[in-house]
Amino acid sequence: MPQASLEQIAGRLRDGTLAAVALMAEAGARYEATEDRLNAYRTWAGDRAAAQAGAVETLLRTGVDLGPMMGLPVSIKDLYGVPGLPVFGGTDTEFPQEWRRPGPLVRRILDQLGLVTGKTHTVEFAFGGLGTNPHWGAPVNPWSEPGAPRAAGGSSSGAGVSLAQGSALAALGTDTAGSVRIPASFTGQTALKTTFGRWSLEGIVPLSPSMDTPGLLARSIEDLSFLFAAIENRDRVGARDVGSLRIGIIRNVVWDGIDPVIAENTQVALARLEAAGARLVEVEVPHLDRVLDIFRRGGLGAPELRGFLENQFPERIAHLDPAVRVRVDQANEITASDYLQRRAVLAECGSSAARAFEGVDLLVSPTVPVTAPLLADLEDPEIYRQANMMALRNTAIVNLLGWCATTLPTGLDGNGIPTGLQIIAPPHQEERLLAASLGVEAVLGAASDLLGPPPL
Repeated sequence: MPQASLEQIAGRLRDGTLAAVALMAEAGARYEATEDRLNAYRTWAGDRAAAQAGAVETLLRTGVDLGPMMGLPVSIKDLYGVPGLPVFGGTDTEFPQEWRRPGPLVRRILDQLGLVTGKTHTVEFAFGGLGTNPHWGAPVNPWSEPGAPRAAGGSSSGAGVSLAQGSALAALGTDTAGSVRIPASFTGQTALKTTFGRWSLEGIVPLSPSMDTPGLLARSIEDLSFLFAAIENRDRVGARDVGSLRIGIIRNVVWDGIDPVIAENTQVALARLEAAGARLVEVEVPHLDRVLDIFRRGGLGAPELRGFLENQFPERIAHLDPAVRVRVDQANEITASDYLQRRAVLAECGSSAARAFEGVDLLVSPTVPVTAPLLADLEDPEIYRQANMMALRNTAIVNLLGWCATTLPTGLDGNGIPTGLQIIAPPHQEERLLAASLGVEAVLGAASDLLGPPPL
């Protein structure tokens, strides 16, 4: 069953060759077998999901079909409100009861009777790209060597782990600067970062209301396409033939300081696409240094999170994760004029950078240019700072310029950690992005074939 697509699993649930109770039991068994070591979940809801699986079976047997996600185990990042489950948002204190109210995205999953397996760990307030959390412990990358645990990527740190673990078949995360794509890349999964504003932020603990986007993680692009269609209540997109694609390879910034094996994996993947008929051209994206300079100085996230905390939870500032607090404290130095100027510059750069898509269908880059660091090394604040910025750099560009993107695996690096290819499209072109990504996956192979199973 782990190798079957979501569409195949959904079909088997409906024709009676697979029972939802058995599917959830397998998810629970995988959780029990590895959670002590992997630490994917803040709150496990397996018993509740198992009871709901029984209801799914009864409804399907009587001809009631509530939607494509019915009976599928889904993990949800602990920023989202889910009725009956606590929200911590990566902090050390539960949020008030009103934060459990679901927004439109979670309601869409619940209305279809998707089985929520639990709330996965996140970096505190989603403010980090590596997945660390001193309050609850960092999820461990399932591809780590024994005795040398590595970062799972953040901020949706438990999401990718839950998929590799097999406790969930789909995961709901958020992405403000790479927070679904980085954990997907580090754990050998796929992810979709949607355009800002495409999906509602209602019912989600905020980091940056100007940049936050809901996102999806799945085991394959095929599964991402299934989930996207289910959430939007639309027909699935079909794969686009790679031979019809004009692919722009971003040549500036994204290759700087890259791990040689990650660079090689990316180049091999691109060569395979070219051999399949894709036309590859090098593209320079304007203003990358300018927008990344703003990002390194706290972007919009630091002042917006500071404002949220001061308005609603000022008592939490004193006991923030030190790696988060240092940036929240620095936000005090950003004046209102600075903040407004940053917004204006990002909007101007986003408009100008759209020229990069002239003459190409998509842009591509390595998803993350460095390997997942050892968790022990990240205890040093300076190592953390540098590693965090490198992990976020290539993905943050997409958020800063207002685009949408996917990631899919390209191989393993020298430490045995998965690497990824980031595929980028203009704003609100998710359908085109998914169609092209399906075509790319058909050439490169699904993660299960390309990487094999993680050592767990």
